[in-house]
Amino acid sequence: MKKLLVTGGAGFIGANFVHYWVKQHPEDTVVVLDALTYAGHESNLEIAKDAPGFHFVHGNICDTALVEQLLRTHELNTIVHFAAESHVDRSITGPDAFIDTNIIGTHSLLKAARKVWLQGENTVDEHRFHHVSTDEVYGELDFEDDAFTEQTPYAPNSPYSASKAASDHLVRAYHHTYGLNVTTSNCSNNYGPYHFPEKLIPLVITNLLTGKDIPVYGKGENIRDWLHVQDHARGIELVLQKGELGETYNIGGHNELTNIQVIISICEELDRIWATTPSLAEQYPLSKLNLGNKASESIRFVSDRAGHDLRYAINPAKLEKLGYQATYNVADGINATIQWYLGHHDWWATLLKNGEAR
Repeated sequence: MKKLLVTGGAGFIGANFVHYWVKQHPEDTVVVLDALTYAGHESNLEIAKDAPGFHFVHGNICDTALVEQLLRTHELNTIVHFAAESHVDRSITGPDAFIDTNIIGTHSLLKAARKVWLQGENTVDEHRFHHVSTDEVYGELDFEDDAFTEQTPYAPNSPYSASKAASDHLVRAYHHTYGLNVTTSNCSNNYGPYHFPEKLIPLVITNLLTGKDIPVYGKGENIRDWLHVQDHARGIELVLQKGELGETYNIGGHNELTNIQVIISICEELDRIWATTPSLAEQYPLSKLNLGNKASESIRFVSDRAGHDLRYAINPAKLEKLGYQATYNVADGINATIQWYLGHHDWWATLLKNGEAR
């Protein structure tokens, strides 16, 4: 039986992982540690809170003593580390928070894990520190380049990706220097339920529902490999179960699309939904869809972001050899995501009202 500490478990990917894990492994202990910054909300964990082994702790990963206490008190043997500052735009305007959380915070966790699992009176031989990272550490690809593999050299281009690259190297170093049992996964762009509305897919959905324009960087030609968050959770589960210690595994969705393709697909699906669901006009009176406009008429091209990487693409062949397979194609996944946002208006409307998402 695993006893997990999930850092950042009240954020988008972390909360979805917790939901998945308590459903698939109801006998396990799951302790969530989250600082509840702007993108983390305890309400994201409503589905999991009634699980018998679930515990929530409001705290910061930089508090090494707290992490040590949690590892000892709950006799935890696994850390799944999601906690991170992750928005590239925010890293450009305020990089300090990314250094503090992504580098110093990761080191804090590694120090605590080493002390409790390797240096204490009761060492824990069967332990695991799993570090969740991003494809952005590899830099960018040209249109004709092969997808990133685990052997792709690191070439981060933003303060965000640079901070994640540094944390990846720290995790690797603690394995090779101290013998900590670690694995790392680098994922492509996630989407799905509880996705904070500053990111592309939920931004487009919520802007269309509230009558705002859809800002598109440059010409919208930047390409991303889209991974449904539930497929990501399944990939991490597989790494924890079958991954080789000290190894890195890429998790991707085989869903490469330009940003404008993603936006158009959301627009077309909302056009279809609006035409068949008259009650939405009353629920969302500010939406321009009520005027008979096509959703795509709200698209506005804006100046490109500084250092905007052209293309990311993940080759997950290494993990596929362990049995991984993405289950969501991007069309079905986006449609399901739109339905989730339509059904959880209070969740995202509260974020917009409080100014947290803009």
